[in-house]
Amino acid sequence: MNSLHDVPAPAKLNLFLHVTGRRPDGYHLLQSAFMLIDWSDRLHFERQASGHISREDLSGVGLPTDDLCTQAARTLQRVTGCSFGVHIGLDKRLPAEAGLGGGSSDAASCLLALNRLWGLGLRRHQLAEIGLQLGADVPFFVYGRNAWVEGVGEQITPISLAPARFVVIKPSAGASTPRIFGDASLKRDTETATIQGFAAKDQTDQQFVPLRCEIGQLLDFGHNDLQPVVERLCPEMSECLQWLATHGLQGRMTGSGTAVFAQLPQAMDFSDAPPHWVVQVCSNMDAHPLLDWCSD
Repeated sequence: MNSLHDVPAPAKLNLFLHVTGRRPDGYHLLQSAFMLIDWSDRLHFERQASGHISREDLSGVGLPTDDLCTQAARTLQRVTGCSFGVHIGLDKRLPAEAGLGGGSSDAASCLLALNRLWGLGLRRHQLAEIGLQLGADVPFFVYGRNAWVEGVGEQITPISLAPARFVVIKPSAGASTPRIFGDASLKRDTETATIQGFAAKDQTDQQFVPLRCEIGQLLDFGHNDLQPVVERLCPEMSECLQWLATHGLQGRMTGSGTAVFAQLPQAMDFSDAPPHWVVQVCSNMDAHPLLDWCSD
């Protein structure tokens, strides 16, 4: 195998996001429910015998030279001592600074693809450990299941979510994750929740791995602690939420960016959205498309 093409790197939505504390090293402690959606970047890989690693921007969006794809490839190469290299073509379809996990998903798909292309045979937990060096969200995408996530992103408990449709809106303005988490007004002491309280108040006698959850009920749970900060930094995000409200939809910010989302009870017409917003209708997924590319 010398190449892999049209490799998906799907986005995620945070059904809620609580900041419960901060470690001495500065990393924030979080609780969240991560849900995969069928909106994806696409990647292409050509194995290089020379050991050289390069990346091509296929979408022309102006990707940084040293993005998470190249970092993932170099880290995997260094950790395993692999002599192969790779040329990566990245078709970036997910907007940046949106809170959709696009860069982390790209990195995870790179790890999964190169593990296969380079014939490394690493197991999923090994790739997840490498992924955590790249970013807190990367292990989630490597494990490839909707999940209850805690700690700095390394504590992952799979959950099963009912099928649902969503609209995701990204305003033209973005907000960087470091700026958001560094804001002095950020609430960092939300009371710790339990997965039982989140998903099954009436099923406390049962095992919660995986647990079947109904989306409509879950969106009544919790909030996003980052949302007040981002609404102040990016007033346009508030406009997105207000616009959703005019369509009878309750919106919520996802992750640590400026995108918002709402569940769709039925098909709706969003043609009146401002042209400078990205509006995407999508569905959630049970599992990552590359789940079977790695053994547990």
